[in-house]
Amino acid sequence: MSYLAPTEFVTKMVDAGESKVFMSTRDTLIRAYMAGALLALAAVFAVMVTQQTGYPIIGAMLFPVGFCMLYLLGFDLLTGVFVLAPLALIDRRKGVTLGGVLRNWGLVFAGNFAGAFTVAVMMAIVFTFGFSTEPSAVGKAISGIGEARTLGYKEYGAAGMLTLFVRGVLCNWMVSTGVVGAMISNTVGGKVTAMWMPIMLFFAMTFEHSVVNMFLFPSAMLMGGNFSVMDYIVWNEIPTVVGNMLGGITFTGLTLYATHLKTAPKLVPAARERELSAEPLRASASSAS
Repeated sequence: MSYLAPTEFVTKMVDAGESKVFMSTRDTLIRAYMAGALLALAAVFAVMVTQQTGYPIIGAMLFPVGFCMLYLLGFDLLTGVFVLAPLALIDRRKGVTLGGVLRNWGLVFAGNFAGAFTVAVMMAIVFTFGFSTEPSAVGKAISGIGEARTLGYKEYGAAGMLTLFVRGVLCNWMVSTGVVGAMISNTVGGKVTAMWMPIMLFFAMTFEHSVVNMFLFPSAMLMGGNFSVMDYIVWNEIPTVVGNMLGGITFTGLTLYATHLKTAPKLVPAARERELSAEPLRASASSAS
C-alpha cells in the first residue's frame, strides 16, 4: 500500500522518537549537520528564485525540495525531533527519559546550527567573491531579511515578541505535519507530495523556522546586515525555538497521538445501548421458562 492508516503512521512516529532518543552522539550530530546544511541551501535557492522572478510564491513553491531531500536521506531537523522524541516519553517506552529527550534536542540543535552556519559562510563567499566586493542582489536580499526579522520585531517590543512567538508556533505546526508526511506513504512520490504541501505553506506565509534562521541571520551578518548577535538571539532565535517546540508537540504530536493511538472509548448508539440493556432481561426470562 502507498498510504498508511493514521494508527499505523502514528505508531511509526513513536518508534522514530524512541530511535532518536537512543541514537549515538556521532550519528545524531552527523544527521543534524546534514539536515541544517541542506535546508540552508534550499533557503538560498528560494531567496534566489524570488529575487530573479519577483514572485515570492514561486520561491515558496520550490523551497520544499530541500526538506524532502533531507528527510528522504534520513537526516534530522530540530523541528522534527521536537515532535517525535517526546512521543516516546509520553508513550512510556522502556528506557526513554526526559534527560534522553533533552539530550537529543541539544545535539540536533548543535548539528543543525553547524550545518546551517557552514552554508552561511560558503554562500557569503559566493555572493561577495570571497568578501572582496559588495554582496550580490541575492546577498543584499538576505541581509535585508535578517534586519527585518530581528529589528522589525524589536521595534514593537512585547507585541513584536508575541508576534514572533506565534509565527514560530504556526511554523512548526506546518513543518511537523511535513515530518509526519514522510511517514504516511511507502512510495517516494507519496512521501514527497505529503511533505511538500505544509512546507510550501509555512514558507509562503513567512512563519519563523529556527533552522532556516540559523542560516539566514549569520549569513546576513557576514554580508553586512545592520543588527547584532544579541538581536538575532533575543529577537529571533530563542522565541522561534520555543514557539517551534510548543507548536509541533501540541498541534501535531499530541493531537495525532491522542486521537489515533490512545483513542477514547467509542460511544454506543442509543438503539444499540437499549438492545444491550435488554439482553440480560431476555436471558433471565428464557431461563425462568
